[in-house]
Amino acid sequence: MRRKLLVGNWKMNRNPVEADGLAGNLRKLLSEATFADIVVAPPFLSIPAVVSRLKHSNIEVGAQNLHAEASGAFTGEISGEMLKTAGASWCIVGHSERRQLFGEDDRLVSAKVQACLRAGLRPILCVGETLAERDAGQVDAVVSRQVEAVFQKLNAEIAATVTIAYEPVWAIGTGRTASPEQAQEVHATIRGLLAKHFPAFVARTSRILYGGSVKGSNARSLLGQADVDGALVGGASLVPEDFLAIVEGAR
Repeated sequence: MRRKLLVGNWKMNRNPVEADGLAGNLRKLLSEATFADIVVAPPFLSIPAVVSRLKHSNIEVGAQNLHAEASGAFTGEISGEMLKTAGASWCIVGHSERRQLFGEDDRLVSAKVQACLRAGLRPILCVGETLAERDAGQVDAVVSRQVEAVFQKLNAEIAATVTIAYEPVWAIGTGRTASPEQAQEVHATIRGLLAKHFPAFVARTSRILYGGSVKGSNARSLLGQADVDGALVGGASLVPEDFLAIVEGAR
């Protein structure tokens, strides 16, 4: 039985003071949510404050991005090693906003997953299709390409530690959500891909999250699908009561 994982991506919201307050509220509300794993990913600058506030709680802290190198002349960037030192234990990689707005391709995303592993961070690899790609019947091809670009460089033991988040780009921040059946179909494709390339335990134990306008009203139906092992939550994770409602959907 795969344990559910709920990840809150705060994106470019909440300065350190605000993040401390949000983390404190989440700590109180989610203190009894021991039936699932919970991670929040604040902006880089707010990570230390959130790590401090959530110390000895049931909520872990992640980052939203990282550079592929450990150090160097990369003005404005931050490495996995720095994030680890700041207290992060997870890192989101390849989010559609990084791919679409900042030009990150499969090769760079793969390098960033390697950077997470090198630094001791647990990667959350985001994959997903645009509306045009879905309308063109390319969902399986796009998602398979994005997954294989990363996993072809991993051995089975390492592959089993990488979480995948399926986020249809057309459902992120739009209010549109893939139906539970649509989500399950793609999640099953991803799990089948893992089964094809690795020993059976990888597909059996790997967690595949759904992201894209997840809210309390649809969380239970999405998380109830056989191959949906949790959620990557955007805006709703900034409102403690809304995030709690999503977490409760994992019971």
